[in-house]
Amino acid sequence: MFVRNDAKTFRFCSSKCNKNFKMKRNPRKVRWTKAFRRANGKDMVVDSTFEFEKRRHVPVRYDRELVATTIKAMERVQEIKQKREKAFWKNRMAGNPARDTHAQAVEVERHMELVQPRRVTAPEEREKIKEKIKVRAAGKKAMATQQIKAGAGKRKERESRLIPAQGGGMSMGMDTN
Repeated sequence: MFVRNDAKTFRFCSSKCNKNFKMKRNPRKVRWTKAFRRANGKDMVVDSTFEFEKRRHVPVRYDRELVATTIKAMERVQEIKQKREKAFWKNRMAGNPARDTHAQAVEVERHMELVQPRRVTAPEEREKIKEKIKVRAAGKKAMATQQIKAGAGKRKERESRLIPAQGGGMSMGMDTN
């Protein structure tokens, strides 16, 4: 725990976070932090399920039914959150077919000796078939490279999706109260 001069307390989840804080590293530039993932569009930032996770410091009288319904609601919210995160990930990864095609073509070229024809044929025919496969892979690789270059030209600078935290400072995976 660290207490600043203005009485703001920082609670760290691990010694790694504590040491990075002491080295004055910006959490938005350190790739493993939650702040980086949110700032660069890797994690969901705006979602109604986050509203349920906020702390509420209001004492409530114990009620067995209330606890039961709360637990059911928590399970349902977690289920919804997982579905939305999966959909977010799929949407984020949807723009990679050209990159995947390029990677597959490179893999085929690199491991050509493992490619076998579907039916058993003479050694001369095997070499012809392998040559055809090699030419197809080279064509796919060239086409994918062209698509990647065309897509890179269209890309514009992505703006930050980071929502400013309440209280001013960004936390590095730490609970700030």
